Amino acid sequence: MPVIDWSAFGSIVRSADSFLLTSHIRPDCDALGSELGMAAVLEGLGKRVRIVNGQATPDNLAFIDPTKRIEALGETLSVEQVLADDPQVLIVLDTSAWAQLGPMGDVIRGTKARKLIVDHHVSEDDLGAELFKDTTAEACGVLVVEASDALGVTLDKLAATALFAAVATDTGWFRFGSTRPRTYEVAARLLRDGAEPAAIYRDLYEQDTLGRMRLRGRVLGRIETDLDGRLAWTHILASDFAETGAVPSDTEDLVNLLLAIRGTAAAVIFVEQQTGGFKLSFRSRCELDCSEVSGVFGGGGHRAAAGAFLKGTLDEVRTSALHAVRQRMRATRD
Repeated sequence: MPVIDWSAFGSIVRSADSFLLTSHIRPDCDALGSELGMAAVLEGLGKRVRIVNGQATPDNLAFIDPTKRIEALGETLSVEQVLADDPQVLIVLDTSAWAQLGPMGDVIRGTKARKLIVDHHVSEDDLGAELFKDTTAEACGVLVVEASDALGVTLDKLAATALFAAVATDTGWFRFGSTRPRTYEVAARLLRDGAEPAAIYRDLYEQDTLGRMRLRGRVLGRIETDLDGRLAWTHILASDFAETGAVPSDTEDLVNLLLAIRGTAAAVIFVEQQTGGFKLSFRSRCELDCSEVSGVFGGGGHRAAAGAFLKGTLDEVRTSALHAVRQRMRATRD
C-alpha cells in the first residue's frame, strides 16, 4: 500500500487550475523526470502547468526534455516574473531543503500559492508546505507514477521516458540496494507506456564528451584510501574544468567509480565550486549512514547517498569530512 495519502493530494490538485513545479539546483534525472512526469499528470487533468528551476538543465540531460519546457531562473527569467504568474499551487519535487532550491527559494518565500512537497529524502526543512513524502521510495519518480495511478491519468511516451530515466538513475540502473520488486513493476509499467530503456541508456551513458573522459581520468588518478581500503576519496578542483574541457555537470555520478574498487565500502568526492567552497558527495554500501554524516555539515540525502557543501580549502574540508566518516565507519565496525 502507498505510504502517501494520494486522495488528499488529489483533492488539492482538483481544487486548483494553475501549478508551478520546481526541484533542486544541479538537477539530475530524478528531479527533471519527476517534474516532467508530474506536469503530464496535472495536464492530463486539464491543469495549467509551468516548470521553473533555480538552474538550467545540464546539457548531458537535455534529452529528457525534448520540447525544452523546463525554464530556469537567470538572464531571461527573474523571480519577479515567476511570481507575477501567480500560480495557485506550487509543488516542490525531489527535495525538502532550502539550500537545494537556490534562487527558487525566493519564489517559494514570495508566492501566495499553496505549497506541496513530493519527495523521498529523509532530511527536510520547514518550507511552509504540506508534505507528501515516502522516505522508503527508491526515487521521486516512483511517487509520481503512484500519483498518476491514484489520479487515473495515463502517461504518454514523453512522460514515461522521463520517469523511467528518473527511476533508473536513482537506483543505479536497478543495481542499488533500494531496488525491490516494486521498482521493476514501475519500470514494466513505464515500458508499456512507451519508454525505451536502450535509447535512454544510450542517451545517459554513451554520450560522454572528451572533457568528461579527461576529468574522469583526473578523478581516478587522485584516489586515496584508508581503513584498509574500506574508505576511498578523491577530488576535483575548479581549475580542472578549464584544463580538461569538462563542465560542472560532468561530475555527476563520478563518486560511484570509487565503489568499483574491490573492498571499498564508502566513498567521498570533493568538488570545488567556482564561487568557492566544496560540494561533497558521500556514498555507502555498508552501515555508514550518508544522510546522517552529511547532516553534520548541513546537507542531506539518503542512507546510501547524500551530499553537503563546505566552505574552506581542500585540506580543511577534506580533513573535517573524512574525520566524520572515519569515526562513524569505525563505530559501526566495532
